[in-house]
Amino acid sequence: MTYPDTFIFLQLAFHIILSCIIGFTVAQNPVDTYAPTVNVNCPETPDNSLVRTFTPQNQVLNTSETKYIAFRESYIIPNAWSNWLGNATNIGYNFENLEGNFPRIGIAVGGEGYRTAQYGAAVLSGLDWRNTTARKGGTGGLLQVASYISASSGGSWLLGSLLMNDWPSINELVYGNGGNLPSWMLDLDLIVPSSALISDGNNQEYWGSILASVESKANNGLPTSATDIWGRMISYHFLNETTPSNFYTNQTSHGAGQLWSQMCLLPSFQNYTMPFPIVVADSREIGSGTNTTVPLNSTVYEITPFEFGSWDPDLGSMLPLKFAGTYLTNGLPANSSACVTGFDQASFVMGTSSSFFNAVLNVTDGNFGFDSSNGDEDGMNFVFNQLLSHTPSNVMNAANWPNPFKGVNSGTFQDSSSEQLQLLDGGSNGEKIPLSSLLVNARGLDVVVVIDGSADDQNYWPNGTSLLTTFERISSVLSSSHQPMPPIPGTAAQFISTGVNMRPTFFGCNLTQDQPAYPIIIYLPNAPPLDGSAPATNTGDTQFSYTSLFTAVFINQAFSNTLGGFKPNTTSPDPNWGQCLQCAAIDRAVNPRSDFCSQCFAQYCYNPNDLPSQSELPDRRFAFVDPDPGGWQKVELWLTDNKGALAGFVVAIIVVIAGIIGFM
Repeated sequence: MTYPDTFIFLQLAFHIILSCIIGFTVAQNPVDTYAPTVNVNCPETPDNSLVRTFTPQNQVLNTSETKYIAFRESYIIPNAWSNWLGNATNIGYNFENLEGNFPRIGIAVGGEGYRTAQYGAAVLSGLDWRNTTARKGGTGGLLQVASYISASSGGSWLLGSLLMNDWPSINELVYGNGGNLPSWMLDLDLIVPSSALISDGNNQEYWGSILASVESKANNGLPTSATDIWGRMISYHFLNETTPSNFYTNQTSHGAGQLWSQMCLLPSFQNYTMPFPIVVADSREIGSGTNTTVPLNSTVYEITPFEFGSWDPDLGSMLPLKFAGTYLTNGLPANSSACVTGFDQASFVMGTSSSFFNAVLNVTDGNFGFDSSNGDEDGMNFVFNQLLSHTPSNVMNAANWPNPFKGVNSGTFQDSSSEQLQLLDGGSNGEKIPLSSLLVNARGLDVVVVIDGSADDQNYWPNGTSLLTTFERISSVLSSSHQPMPPIPGTAAQFISTGVNMRPTFFGCNLTQDQPAYPIIIYLPNAPPLDGSAPATNTGDTQFSYTSLFTAVFINQAFSNTLGGFKPNTTSPDPNWGQCLQCAAIDRAVNPRSDFCSQCFAQYCYNPNDLPSQSELPDRRFAFVDPDPGGWQKVELWLTDNKGALAGFVVAIIVVIAGIIGFM
């Protein structure tokens, strides 16, 4: 980096750090650092309003986001493209002709609990230049050239874990590094980590610490709900500060006090190493009491390191995230010292994006419909009733956010007259993949990678429902504010009959001048192993624990599929898949398309005029087979029946290496 470049870097870094420091409080160890700070002096603004508003016609990105993207795309991403493509002759181009014209890429990680957190982790590892196997296969590198990454629900657990742990490799994040990263603790049940017994002393310690955190928030006058419990449970398993040895103690805050708006103080953010992160949550109109899928016109919110709000035309407003939790009317606080900071707890953001309690919690009897055989139902019921007895009465089956947009757009915004917002799981409207935030006109993306771990059919595989829902919502609600979707199959049945729900597919390959400028979508759905092995990645939404072996098998299968592509009418991986992925990623920057990339597009592009067939994917097994049935005592039986599922692993030491062989 030259001297002028270094100066620019320092200027931008200073701007971002300064935007984080306002309202910054150093997190302490006690779990009650979950409590927001109230009666904070509000910042002075030119018009005294803390809310910025816009229309679809005058969308403007947050200044700090604009600067982050500009620096990353000017100084970081070009080197990443060079690393990934080399001189680009392998895909029929000259890299020197591509410089200065690289496509803007985003990655969307869908969600539904532990399954999608693990699936997303495996796919991101397969796209990560730091992963030697992925790099050799040609897929590793796409993550480094992405400008944006969005996530919702279980995908937000993965993204939050990556962000708050300073963007480590997936291998370090999931399995630990022997130092400051202990590992994800998926083997400890999310709800009943010690045993199925409510009376278990360790469970009581766990719940007691969680309840103490939530009660500290309530004591400061902020509304709480089951989502706060949920978010604190998530933090124990995905954020830092928690290890197996301190899990049931209060020796650390277990993620309390870690704020979403403070991630910009992390070295990887200050160095522009990570794509710009976005977490998505849905909402239901106050008073609607919706307990099923919310309407497509319900406001969808996003949370970035800098802002909270919505690009939906009905609202079109953003609040500085550090002041989330502040009650505002027409953008103004009740007085100059009525602001709140510290509401944007990382665990609460992750909990909000996965708050599915409108669909599962019976507020009359306090039942959740979780598995009663392993203690999850009784455990959640117990801790929920404890919350009810210790905190003021609130709406319990949504994430309660004080409404900063009261009085804004009273003619169109559903909650313009409400004191609260009720936020829900980011897939509550059927969009299980947070694609819309990446299609905002102002962001101008050329390519979107869709990581779809949805459980849509009877075997818990995706069938395109999320993409279909986004297509409908873009067309009917967001046509003025968002980019259009490219052509996709018209129904879930067509996703299945064409086989595009079971293998990588490129949508929108052949953009013509008379068509709207939609991006290419690189679709990476969760699918059975190519070689016909027993699948282990199609688990249910409410499976809240995975043994170490289970996680290793799960991630290895999804990782292998990410590197494998597909060869029509075979059970073999495609040796050209890595280069074909490079072709799709760079395509919007080239004209004409190379012969090699044209061959790739003929295989991987969805062509509505020449439909592929699911018959091109032979000998797949669709029914889930538990890789660790009943625990270690039955592992040998599973291995006997599934000899190919752990190919390349030394079974005797798989737990120790946790699937790392072939995954580094």
